[in-house]
Amino acid sequence: MGIFSAILGNAGSVSQEELLKKYGQLLTDTEQIEMGFKLIRDTFIFTNKRLILVDVQGLTGSKTEYKSISYKSITRFSVETAGTFELDAELKIWVSSELQPSIVKQFNKSVNVYEVQKVLAHHVLG
Repeated sequence: MGIFSAILGNAGSVSQEELLKKYGQLLTDTEQIEMGFKLIRDTFIFTNKRLILVDVQGLTGSKTEYKSISYKSITRFSVETAGTFELDAELKIWVSSELQPSIVKQFNKSVNVYEVQKVLAHHVLG
């Protein structure tokens, strides 16, 4: 991920091995990481059972929130691709019956947003 893209808050892909090494203790015995993305300090991970959002908080980054969202609670999602002159694509996820998206994430052009959409569709739509 380029530094300019990171400064803007765009996400870049992270390898499954790196995610497993760092966050493997969060997984259940039958859970597997399918893909993950990292913002400057935050990470979000798609597993075969749920979406895990890792939110690093505070100036020192010593406080971390691990938010777990089951795929069955996701009611809708949208993926907006990057345009010719835009640097990023956007993912929005609505949880339960909320009117505004619960999760909004930006991706840089190195991320194939169609793959992200495919993983979400696979789990949300069954």
